[in-house]
Amino acid sequence: MVRLFVGIALPESHRHKLASIQNGIKDARWVDTHNLHMTLRFIGDVDESVAEDIAAALDAVRAEPFALTLKNIGTFGRPPHSLWIGAEDSPLGALAHLQSVVESIVVRTGQDPEGRKFSPHVTLARFKKTIGVGRLGAYVEAHAGLALPAFDVTGFTLFESHLSHLGAQYAPYAEYDL
Repeated sequence: MVRLFVGIALPESHRHKLASIQNGIKDARWVDTHNLHMTLRFIGDVDESVAEDIAAALDAVRAEPFALTLKNIGTFGRPPHSLWIGAEDSPLGALAHLQSVVESIVVRTGQDPEGRKFSPHVTLARFKKTIGVGRLGAYVEAHAGLALPAFDVTGFTLFESHLSHLGAQYAPYAEYDL
């Protein structure tokens, strides 16, 4: 079995900038710097032959390169279970188009459709316990104006996720150009 997801790798400079703000919240499980990415489609555990089929099918993705800006810190869940930074694309809609094409192709390979609406973000931390809303609110407020420079998205990656007692480690399974 292979655990897969499709995502956009972040430039090293952006991963390091985000790593520099990954502190100050007790009980947060911060995402490792080298694992920071934007998920386009989580696939999950599949047989190796299915993984190869998905990798081959993703060659059919056609989309234009676009610019992506990471900005706006927020949380998911009540109580919050994760902390993220959002994304803004240029031209507007280019990221949603890429995600939609990826979703369509993954579904055509026999995978179930994604049940959640696409919400572009990079997860910075996850919380196992209920976290103090005051502390988290103060963190979000302190980083509210954060906006990283735009970077060009010229491709995407089919990632393999290896789970271990040290946490997940992501490695490219296949890479694609736009």
